[in-house]
Amino acid sequence: MSTLSTHVLDTQWGRPAAGVPITLEQQAGDGWRELARGTTNSDGRVRDFLPTGTKLEPGTYRMTFHTAEYFRANAVRGFYPYVSVVFELASADEHYHVPLLLSPFGYSTYRGS
Repeated sequence: MSTLSTHVLDTQWGRPAAGVPITLEQQAGDGWRELARGTTNSDGRVRDFLPTGTKLEPGTYRMTFHTAEYFRANAVRGFYPYVSVVFELASADEHYHVPLLLSPFGYSTYRGS
């Protein structure tokens, strides 16, 4: 069963980014279907992003990090109001980790473990 996790780190402050709203969607034809919403905790993670037992099938997914809300809550003027990361799950039997390294004027992501 494929599982998915994420972790947001604020590279400006050198700490986890707490309070970042995240939306997960799956590509459905020409559009997107929302699967889940969550907000990062004090460790920058969403522990219960998908309900227990949720199986993600191979396909194209989009995780949107609503960074404007995070920056506003921390009195920081950011350049990117949101970051959308589109990725493909090749197997239903793997764990996928999609971290985000975030600062007010840049971001980076990669497939983690």
